Amino acid sequence: MTTQTEQQLENALIAQLETLGWSSVAIPDEAALLANLKTQLEIHNKTTLSDSEFKQIVNKLARGNIFEKAKTLRDKVDFARDDGTTGYIELINQIQWCKNQYQVTHQVTMTGKYTNRYDVTLLVNGLPLAQIELKRRGLEMKEAFNQTNRYHRHSFAAGMGLFNYVQLFVISNGVNTRYYANNPVKDRDYKQTFTWAKIDNSRISQLAEFAEFFLEPCQLSKMITKYVVLNESSQQLMVLRPYQFYAVEAIVNQVQNTQKNGYIWHTTGSGKTLTSFKTAQILTQSPHVHKVVFVVDRKDLDFQTIREFNAFQEGSVDATNNTGQLVKQFGDATPLIVTTLQKLNTAISKERHKAVMEGLRDKRMVFIFDECHRSQFGETHKRITEYFDNVQMFGFTGTPIFADNAAKNALGKRTTKDLFGQQLHSYVITDAIRDENVLKFSVEYIRTVKRKDLVDDIEVEAINTAEVMEAPERLEKIVDYVIANHGRKTHAREFTAIMAVANVKSLIAYYELFRAKKEAGEHNLRVGTIFSYQANEEDADADGMGAGDDMPDESKPVNKHSREKLDEFIADYNAMFGSNYSTKDSRLFYGYYKDIGKRVKKREIDILLVVNMFLTGFDSKPLNTIYVDKNLRYHGLLQAFSRTNRIYGTKKSQGNVVCFRNLKPATDEAIRLFADKNAQEDIILEPYDDYLEKFKEAVAKLLAIVPDVDAVDGLETEADEARFIQAFREVIRIKNVLSCFTEFSFEDLPMDEQTFADFRSKYLDLYDKVRSDHEKEKVSILDDIDFEVELISRDKINVSYIVNLLQDMQGKSPAEQAKVRKAIGDILDTEAQLRSKKELIERFIAENFPNIPAGGDVGAEFETYWDEQKRDAIRKLSEDEGLDAEGLQKVIGNYLFTEKPPMRDEVIGIMETRPKLRERGSIAERVISKIKEFVETFIDGVD
Repeated sequence: MTTQTEQQLENALIAQLETLGWSSVAIPDEAALLANLKTQLEIHNKTTLSDSEFKQIVNKLARGNIFEKAKTLRDKVDFARDDGTTGYIELINQIQWCKNQYQVTHQVTMTGKYTNRYDVTLLVNGLPLAQIELKRRGLEMKEAFNQTNRYHRHSFAAGMGLFNYVQLFVISNGVNTRYYANNPVKDRDYKQTFTWAKIDNSRISQLAEFAEFFLEPCQLSKMITKYVVLNESSQQLMVLRPYQFYAVEAIVNQVQNTQKNGYIWHTTGSGKTLTSFKTAQILTQSPHVHKVVFVVDRKDLDFQTIREFNAFQEGSVDATNNTGQLVKQFGDATPLIVTTLQKLNTAISKERHKAVMEGLRDKRMVFIFDECHRSQFGETHKRITEYFDNVQMFGFTGTPIFADNAAKNALGKRTTKDLFGQQLHSYVITDAIRDENVLKFSVEYIRTVKRKDLVDDIEVEAINTAEVMEAPERLEKIVDYVIANHGRKTHAREFTAIMAVANVKSLIAYYELFRAKKEAGEHNLRVGTIFSYQANEEDADADGMGAGDDMPDESKPVNKHSREKLDEFIADYNAMFGSNYSTKDSRLFYGYYKDIGKRVKKREIDILLVVNMFLTGFDSKPLNTIYVDKNLRYHGLLQAFSRTNRIYGTKKSQGNVVCFRNLKPATDEAIRLFADKNAQEDIILEPYDDYLEKFKEAVAKLLAIVPDVDAVDGLETEADEARFIQAFREVIRIKNVLSCFTEFSFEDLPMDEQTFADFRSKYLDLYDKVRSDHEKEKVSILDDIDFEVELISRDKINVSYIVNLLQDMQGKSPAEQAKVRKAIGDILDTEAQLRSKKELIERFIAENFPNIPAGGDVGAEFETYWDEQKRDAIRKLSEDEGLDAEGLQKVIGNYLFTEKPPMRDEVIGIMETRPKLRERGSIAERVISKIKEFVETFIDGVD
């Protein structure tokens, strides 16, 4: 049986779409696209447009970027009628989303930088709103993803830019199918492509089944109008994943058809905030709902959450302790209120707010509680249900409270079901790992106490006494372990870590140990800390559930010693970052809380020492490691571990958990409770030896294609090169996982480090070849292969590393110098980040290094040389492209500050002679490419 071709796949899809209600239409080019758009808009709006009227509309449609066009799509377009009156055109019916015009076309040809033909385009009212790109069976999905990126760069903005109205992409090779929102290429990530699923989370991968569920006209237009979110803060489109869709639908259905409550169990890291906000947004549009109130815990209102909440509805978040603002919002026309648990409790409890709040008791309102597993919620829940007569309450949690993990309080043992009733939808950690929405955990248990009373070679719980566990010798050994292994765990501090300890006394000891060892020159880690200084600050560790350490309440007893120590540590922080925080008042402390969270997310703090703070609700993608020296159980354990497993690029292959106590029984129990009894292997990485076997298998497959390094040069076709790239990439991926294990050594592998480096060099040669050929008209099959080149760079191998080698080379014998030169040559050949700098560094070694006197400062000489080369490069770029040199410096400075490449208009603005309108796009892209090359060569990887 022959493999289905891409053309056959395309034909079958179009035939299926026609049966679903899409009308087939032939649209070969932009002229036909515009003519069809005019007809469809006339049909949809029940009107007739003259050519001049339609031209106005098209000119308005052509304005703006992808995000601005998405806003235009959801608005009405005004135009001046020929009779002088103002007319309005609706682009899509958002209220009755099924009442639109649906067409399918294929092989539309657009010419921009290059000419491209798109596979299958879905038109709604004549606008291309969904684009489907297909690959034949057997090819990687990433190739289709990268192809859409290439289309975006080459031709999507061509002509009137109508293809930038695409809201959703679908990519498929027949057996695997994924979808994702349209955004600029720089904001796209394959990790943000999703598989559709049924309500039970079973995946729908086959294209035919996906089309039946997702591409049915009403469903697709519902996804576009209701479930694509416009995030104002990031200027990006976000589309909900299937489990998010089903959760929102379930709550909306519950509100529309019942008076019952309910809760959503979506595992930590699966995007509960987006789900709950979309729920709130839809419910605020219901005429039957007076207000929607979104309730979070005060400590979850960190800088990122506030920014995202206000992006959703400007001014909806009041981060102060001022309950008056909340009560005012209850009394005015604000449809959505975002508030904290604490202020809501005050609003319904205090006599001074009674006049406003009493009038709301019988109004129909919906309360949505984020992180509803919090134990303190029980009392507030009781007050709300007793106060309001007509509210529905919905909770979101990643770790529900069941009978097994329910803590006893004044109301007895209360479960999530007791508080909220029916579970409306679940998406557990095994689902999320399978869908690659979160990472697996690598859990290591480090023995810190040697005792004779062992059971099956495991420490018995009885030895975890304060005397033993808080012994200074033990704490110092743990600090030494962290210092020795932190680089390995975090890829040379490319990622960050949290260290969770049992109580404030231990935290103070740990912090002072880290500080003393830093002052002694034993490490240069940036360690920060935060904790509550209430008198009962240590109680939360008693049951290992992890609740507690809320914001300090000045009305409650304060532990003076802890507060003084915290102020001392905050002073260290202020000295490090030039800030001015303290515990003087709640405002300054809350500012510190937000700022330290922000700096962890920005990777400016290497290790954050905590007791309970930040172990739940804190979302930082660059955080990949947690060191644990405290007892954790049930939801407290899983919440803490889950700080590490957010998806963040290829290099972050798992969340690292390093336990300095025997938490294995508790880990197994938490997995059983929140996943299922057979989920262990789905959640925890396999042992080191298992990955060694996988590495051996990957090397065997590689050597079957290229028996040795020299064989790479003999590969005859691009198809052979692609096979080598894919095989060696798998070797790199597994080696990336292996290198995070404490016991990793190249001596265990079937490929020595030099051979690995040699293959890496050949791999990078092919990568450079594809990049250097990007201007060619002919499209290479290698263009769309993802090299995952970020996995290639060895940690801390940068220009400073090379300079240090040269400094050490001074005064050595010619033989020893030759050896170092060869090592430098090998590094320049095999390190992705240094290849663009190779020629400049080799020239410095050949021409400048021999003239440096014995004992001279190689670093200073290299810096002078590098600055000269940088100035020459800027001057050459200015002269070659006719750019204002001062303006170019400013554009590069903005690029480095914002980390976003220059916009076309920025580049055109610094040109001494403005190019013709038709040439501006291609010339600007060329200059932007050269600016990126300049930054890559002279800035990136240069300390």
